[in-house]
Amino acid sequence: MRLICSGAGGKLPPRRAPGAPQHFDRDMNQESVARYKARPLDERMALALRETLSAEERRIILREEQWMQVRVYFARRADLSVDEVEYLLDDQDHVIRLCVAKRDDLTPVQVERCVGDRDPNVRYFIARNPLLDEAQRGRLAADEDPLVRRAVRKGPRPVQFRQREGQARLIR
Repeated sequence: MRLICSGAGGKLPPRRAPGAPQHFDRDMNQESVARYKARPLDERMALALRETLSAEERRIILREEQWMQVRVYFARRADLSVDEVEYLLDDQDHVIRLCVAKRDDLTPVQVERCVGDRDPNVRYFIARNPLLDEAQRGRLAADEDPLVRRAVRKGPRPVQFRQREGQARLIR
């Protein structure tokens, strides 16, 4: 599998999902955003893993976070809302989208988006998802990427979780 992780570091504009629900576009308290961005990486990672997050903290991590490690931890949370998952599916980084493809609570539209994703890594992970219907499984069985085809042959894999004390339940 060709899995490439990207770093963060540079100043990027907030990731705006084209079809994101309107409440993700609300003006965020810029003071809260500035305080969040002043936190060191280890504090941001601990926050993304914390068992409970406020709506504002979730929105800031979702829209403003630029460190890949933090974004991946957040994308792996089992307690994401349908809207948060939808927002993450619009992320430009395939690593975030493949975290989403492992979920067992995707809507049929979200499953279809993963099946048709431009990146073979995302298609690889959705190919093992029990939510696939036969037509989707057939399309992936004929995928141009041999690893995606192999994943389909392995069959569905139930989602697996891990949760450490005091932390959110994460999808493995």
